[in-house]
Amino acid sequence: MNLEYADMRTDFVEEMQWRGMIHDMTPGLQKLLQHGMTTAYVGIDPTADSLHIGHLVGIMMLKHFQLAGHKPIALIGGATGMIGDPSGKSQERNLLDETTLRYNQECIGKQLAKFLDFQTDQPNKAVIVNNYDWMKGFSFLQFIREIGKHITVNYMMSKDSVKKRLAPDSGSGMSFTEFSYQLVQGYDFLHLYQHHNCKLQMGGSDQWGNIVTGTELIRRKLGSEHEAFALTCPLITKADGGKFGKTESGNIWLDPEKTTPYAFYQFWLNCTDKDAEKYIRIFTLLERQEIEKILNEHKQAPHQRLLQKTLARELTARTHSVEELRIAEEASQILFGKGTTEILKKISETTLLQIFEGIPISTINTELFSNPIDITEFLSTHTQIFSSKGEARRMLKDNGVSVNKEKVNESASISRADLLQQKYIIVQKGKKNYFLVMAV
Repeated sequence: MNLEYADMRTDFVEEMQWRGMIHDMTPGLQKLLQHGMTTAYVGIDPTADSLHIGHLVGIMMLKHFQLAGHKPIALIGGATGMIGDPSGKSQERNLLDETTLRYNQECIGKQLAKFLDFQTDQPNKAVIVNNYDWMKGFSFLQFIREIGKHITVNYMMSKDSVKKRLAPDSGSGMSFTEFSYQLVQGYDFLHLYQHHNCKLQMGGSDQWGNIVTGTELIRRKLGSEHEAFALTCPLITKADGGKFGKTESGNIWLDPEKTTPYAFYQFWLNCTDKDAEKYIRIFTLLERQEIEKILNEHKQAPHQRLLQKTLARELTARTHSVEELRIAEEASQILFGKGTTEILKKISETTLLQIFEGIPISTINTELFSNPIDITEFLSTHTQIFSSKGEARRMLKDNGVSVNKEKVNESASISRADLLQQKYIIVQKGKKNYFLVMAV
């Protein structure tokens, strides 16, 4: 990925402010960033083998940080993933073994490479680290002697993430394992400060307590002349109060095997105007003038959904590829009469079923495809799409039937070659009535 570096011409804090991506930051950060290249990190939870769109805010913070000429570090929380962050959680999470965490890190690294430049020869080349690498050799006694003594229990108890879990009505309480989380995360910051000259940690607003524990640990252990900084972004919400990135089927993942590019594209396409106005600033690299132009054009003709289409295009192309974007866009047109047989043949079985979710399904014995099937027999006797052969013939004669998006007449036949994914046939009756035929 080739990036054009801004050589400090872009003010990172100002860029984040107009994009609505700053919730809080420690004093002096903007001045620090204006004095030369700075290193910052964002922690990423490795409890799955894919990122989901909830991770995109932190990734985009690192992206803009790198574009402003600074050095980004993506920290995979291998050690902290074994503990579980209590922030925003009502109960303790399952702990993972090292083999699973390493596999998850490898998968996450490939996805991060779509956003951050790990290949450049510039000094602000992005780096991935895993805190398990420096925590695995730390004995318990060594940790509490060298780290634990610098942060008081009173200080740790004052954090909101702890208070909420210890409240009388919280239910499960908090284990010592989770209570120690902020100390481990604080040590991450100390380690990166000492070994990578990392002066800034960024994250969601729910991470503020954990992040400033790190800045405090650096100050107390190394001396008051050692300054470290924190910056948090607002937690992303939907206008209707629902949780961002959650659908009835679960998370929207970056892995195409977990969320197809089509479903990914559709998620952004279906955003409300209010949400899309916020998301286009946060999740795209479009410049301010261009975004304002899109917003103005969208307001003139909101029914054309230019805002949502731009958002969906930008994110699908970056997360997947330009080719996957093209297929997703063409697949989105299938139900509106603009799709082609060629597109139906290209899309995956999962995408096909997503597009035609909810339409009537007929089944047909796959053995019948040993020989070509007369179209009239297929539409009536075998699938009951038409109640009689006569009705099928009349519609065929009027050019009102399509099979896999191609018009057919009375002389047509259906063969095994017509099966999509060797299993499905799409029949269109008139303009809007679709049927899915499945060979079983």
